[in-house]
Amino acid sequence: MSPASLDDDGGALNRDVSDIFEAGRIRLQTLILLRWLAVGGQAAAVLFTALVLGFELPLELCLTAVAASAWLNIILTLRYPAPRRLGEMEAAAYLGYDILQLAVLLYLTGGLENPFAFLFLVPVTISATTLSLRATIALAALALVLVTILGPYHLPLPWFSGEHVQFEPMWILGMWVALVLGLAFMTAYAFRVAREGRRMSAALSATQLILAREQRLSALDGLAAAAAHELGTPLATISLVSKELKQEAGNLSPDLVDDLDLLHSQAERCRDILAKLSARGEEGDAHHARIPLPVMLDEAADPFRGRGRDIAIELSPESGAGAGEPPDFIRRTEIMYALRNLIENAVAFSREKVTVGARWSEDSVEISISDDGPGFSADVIDQLGEPYVSTRRTLPGKAKSEDGDGGGMGLGFFIAKTLIERTGGRLIAANAARGEAGAIIRLIWPRDRVEPDHG
Repeated sequence: MSPASLDDDGGALNRDVSDIFEAGRIRLQTLILLRWLAVGGQAAAVLFTALVLGFELPLELCLTAVAASAWLNIILTLRYPAPRRLGEMEAAAYLGYDILQLAVLLYLTGGLENPFAFLFLVPVTISATTLSLRATIALAALALVLVTILGPYHLPLPWFSGEHVQFEPMWILGMWVALVLGLAFMTAYAFRVAREGRRMSAALSATQLILAREQRLSALDGLAAAAAHELGTPLATISLVSKELKQEAGNLSPDLVDDLDLLHSQAERCRDILAKLSARGEEGDAHHARIPLPVMLDEAADPFRGRGRDIAIELSPESGAGAGEPPDFIRRTEIMYALRNLIENAVAFSREKVTVGARWSEDSVEISISDDGPGFSADVIDQLGEPYVSTRRTLPGKAKSEDGDGGGMGLGFFIAKTLIERTGGRLIAANAARGEAGAIIRLIWPRDRVEPDHG
């Protein structure tokens, strides 16, 4: 299987990973626990205000509103198992109830004059961090409507018996503006941060899945080598016996002789196939755990030759003593996958030529991949390496659909960068020098991180 970029088979993988994150965003048990904290805090505040401070308030109605949340929590705990995860609509309905219950309590205790009105921010912020933008906007709109209603319509703020505190209309307006701005900005900030976190988690999960797939494919080569070794002896016996029978075929019919020729040729063919499988599998042994730099670059580029683009390999030691011959690399799945991913992207966006170069010194090794395509867009050059960022401009006359995201391999680039960093290297992407076309990607490692027994 060719390790194509995510624009080919990684799109399905990305969707699978996204499905994991979308299927169950938040556990019911988590929301139940948060509601118990709210119930405890509300009950304590109501009882302290009525019994300790002696303020007048509709105690029975307030406790009824608190008890309604407590009973709902008990019912949900008994009805559903602890590991249950809520879907989008269920979680939104749950948080919507919390907003309504808080509005009832605030109506009974002074509306926006009550300093606890800021708690409207809590359910909406939870939604922003766990639910979709649509659900969050709906809950924020509900909170905004209730905040607007509670400005003029509410029971008096609890106060000492026989006294009444009066707030200026401008102060109430200020509270309303503060809550509205808080809902807007807190929701936007929380949603943006949570979305970036979810994207990063999904991208890292995709990286792990792809790496595991490549490692399984590498392990299959070892199994093929073992099978080739076991089958080699019986195939040699079949070939030898068929050859001896053919030599003694003086009295045999021509048809039987032809069958012996066919048997011998097919046995030899099987031996050749098994020899190739055995050679591939030996890459995992101690001798083949290292791969010369030129061979590694050829292996990385080979799957993309013959696509109408010239792929050139250029090797040059850095000037100065100690560079020596091209170094050997530790054979690692991460490096090979990242190289092929980046070379494929360069081939896809090049006009005529892709150059894969390598330079090395006594202390470091650098691999560069350059093309003569349109290069990276100026508006994303500083964001390269982040998941889901389109990394390239589309070639003139090329449909956006051909590149999946309209000009880039954002997630594939992120995966390549992550894999290179995992091996101790750095990935630097830039456009070609002024006056030249194309982009260049440089992969740089300390020599002791990639070369066996260096130093």
